[in-house]
Amino acid sequence: MRISGGKARGVALSVSKSSVHRPATDRLRQGIFSSLGKRIEYIDICDLFAGTGSYGLEALSRGAASATFVEMNRRACEMIRRNIAIISKSMGVDRLNATVLAKDAMKLYSFSSEPFDLIFADPPYECLDSIGMDLFRVADRNLKVDGLFILEAPGNYEYDAQGWTLSKRIGKGTDQPTALFYERKQVNAKSV
Repeated sequence: MRISGGKARGVALSVSKSSVHRPATDRLRQGIFSSLGKRIEYIDICDLFAGTGSYGLEALSRGAASATFVEMNRRACEMIRRNIAIISKSMGVDRLNATVLAKDAMKLYSFSSEPFDLIFADPPYECLDSIGMDLFRVADRNLKVDGLFILEAPGNYEYDAQGWTLSKRIGKGTDQPTALFYERKQVNAKSV
């Protein structure tokens, strides 16, 4: 698994199969970040169910201001810290603005004192149906009003979350992972 763009492009990430259930695929990450373009620059992001930290690390490599990684597996958290050091060295900086929280993403409803511009979530696929509503509550509490919530899911998955609009889908096919881009529904002001 490698960083696909930005200052750390081509850098290999440390991946422990015993610590990570299913790392995000390079192809899907490339599609997501190509779609985001310059929108990723100078923003604060959160990587839920972080695993290797690939989404947050990719964002930092491409110019994000900060990344918060939320992962409850302590060995995976150590791997994320190693990957932060690898990316930092590759980018020629002493320290990246990155925080690793060894917490359950579904039990920690506020991750930061300031809301994020973008949240990535890559939960275990088998849990999606049971955590869907709570996952969007977590996003709602931690995301800026005009923020973007990107959910990685199986190709046939779609969740109709109240107050949210599915604005884009990347990846096709029921056997392939997909990225679902959700934005809050805009409430139209009534004319007076």
